[in-house]
Amino acid sequence: MNIKILFMGTPAIAVSMLERIVNDGYQVIGVVTQPDKKFGRKQELKMSEVKQFALANNIPVYQPFAIKDSIDEINALHPDLIVTCAYGQFIPTAILEAPTYGSINVHASLLPKLRGGAPIHKAIMNGETKTGMSIMRMVKKMDAGAVMSQCEVVIEDTDTTGTLYDKLAVAGAQLLSESIPKIIDGSAEFKEQNEEEATFAYTISKEEEFVSFHRDVKTVYNHIRGLIPMPVGYGVIHGKKVKFHKVRYVQGDDKFQTGEVLGLKDDGFAIACENGYVILDELQMEGKAKTDAKSFYNGVGKQMVHNYFE
Repeated sequence: MNIKILFMGTPAIAVSMLERIVNDGYQVIGVVTQPDKKFGRKQELKMSEVKQFALANNIPVYQPFAIKDSIDEINALHPDLIVTCAYGQFIPTAILEAPTYGSINVHASLLPKLRGGAPIHKAIMNGETKTGMSIMRMVKKMDAGAVMSQCEVVIEDTDTTGTLYDKLAVAGAQLLSESIPKIIDGSAEFKEQNEEEATFAYTISKEEEFVSFHRDVKTVYNHIRGLIPMPVGYGVIHGKKVKFHKVRYVQGDDKFQTGEVLGLKDDGFAIACENGYVILDELQMEGKAKTDAKSFYNGVGKQMVHNYFE
C-alpha cells in the first residue's frame, strides 16, 4: 500500500502491532523507539524489542533521547499516519498533528480505565476479571484521546502479567488491523472518553514490589501474580528479601497468623494470609538463583517455618 506509517513503540507488545502493520502491507517509513539501555550486572547496552524487529526488517530506526528535540527530523519523514504503542515518552503536538490521518495509540486497557504505563500489571493487581485493548486519537494528555475501537479480553484467575500480556498483544494487533482501513477511508468514529470514569495505572514503583501478607489471601495472590514475570514481587524475612516467581492460593484456612511460614503444602512453600494462604512454587532468596519450592525448603526454607514475613 502507498500509505506511509511511522511507528513509535518500545517493548514486545509493540512489536506485535508493528509486525501486523508490516504484514498488512503498509509502508513503514521508520520506527521511533527508546534509546538503548544498560542492562544486567555487566551494564551491557540492550536494544528495545521494537528496534530489534525493525533492524531485522530493514526499517529505519530513530532513537531520540528527548523526542521534543527531534520534531523537525521526524516531521521531515512526512508520514500519512503515526501509530504508537507503549513508546515511553510524551509526544509533542507538533508531531501528532502533522500526518494526513493524524496519530493513533494502541493502549492495553478498556479506556478510560487504567490510563498510564502499567495497565496490564494493575488490571491483575486490582483483581479485574476483564480488560482489553483500545485504539484512540493521540492527544497531549496521557491516554485521554477520543476512542475509536475496543476489544475485551478475559482475565483468568490463573493469569499473570506475562500470560495476559501475550493475549493482549494478539488482540491488539487484530484490532489495529481492522481499524487502520477505517481511518484511511474516513469511516472511523471517535468517541470522547468520560473523564469521570478515568482510573490510572502508573508505572510500578519500587515500593509496590514489596508484598505484605497481612491482607486477604486473594489480594496477596493478585499482587504477586501481577508482578510476574517482571518486575517480580518480594517479601522480607529475617531482614532478607525473597522473590516470588510462581504462585497459587488456598482460600478459607484462617487458623494461622498472617505472614507465618507454614512450610511445604501441596508441593509448594506456603505463607499464611487473611482467609487462607498462598503457595509459592518458585522462589529466589536474595543473592541466590531462582529455585523450585522443594529445593528452597530443603535449603533455607526449613529454618523459616513458623517464622514471619514482615
